[in-house]
Amino acid sequence: MNAADVMTPHVISATPDAPLLELVRLMLDNQVSALPIVENGTVVGIVSEGDLMRRAETGTEPRPSRWLELVTSTDRLAADYTRTHGRKASEIMTHGVITVTDATPIAEVAQLLETHRIKRVPVTRDGALVGIVSRRNLLQALATRLTSPPAAADDRTIRDTFYAELRRQPWAVGPGAINAVVAEGVVHLWGIAPDETLRGAIVVVAENIPGVRAVEDHMDHPRVADPLDRPNWPSPARP
Repeated sequence: MNAADVMTPHVISATPDAPLLELVRLMLDNQVSALPIVENGTVVGIVSEGDLMRRAETGTEPRPSRWLELVTSTDRLAADYTRTHGRKASEIMTHGVITVTDATPIAEVAQLLETHRIKRVPVTRDGALVGIVSRRNLLQALATRLTSPPAAADDRTIRDTFYAELRRQPWAVGPGAINAVVAEGVVHLWGIAPDETLRGAIVVVAENIPGVRAVEDHMDHPRVADPLDRPNWPSPARP
């Protein structure tokens, strides 16, 4: 799936000259948490709820202590003042917006959101804004996949897929120690599980194979020697 498959199209946006009140009303009236700022068809910034949380009008603007002011550059202090007192989008918006194209795989989109700790990313096509992908869009894509009927697969295909996936995992030490027996879509797992963590991961591998109806865990644990479990040696002979 690509960004185009999950994005919200027809994005509500604003221009750099849009006044503060217009930005607030656009967010409230359209129930959106961010507005891409577009100039000549190009995304030049974004204004989110977070940008409007700390404002002079509500008395919530940051008030750095005197010692912090002394160690903060004047440029940074001036920029913070502009953001909390600015009256139009160009003064408030976040610059240097990260964007993706409509052909960007959603795995890459998710990585960008996580790496940059952002909640949404505008989507472009040939440089023009065509949509926006948020964390909610990714959750909606997940919900769709979870509610879609699983693809049909025969027992042999399920078994082969299980071992192929197990071999791809770096944590799966000695996948040959696990015997997967599949009957009518039910995977029966036999063998020795190294520990509880790996045991759970092996079960999850089987659960995620298309066509699996259920997983039965018959795996044993390796016997761990108990320090108190000593051999029953005969008592030494008394003199």
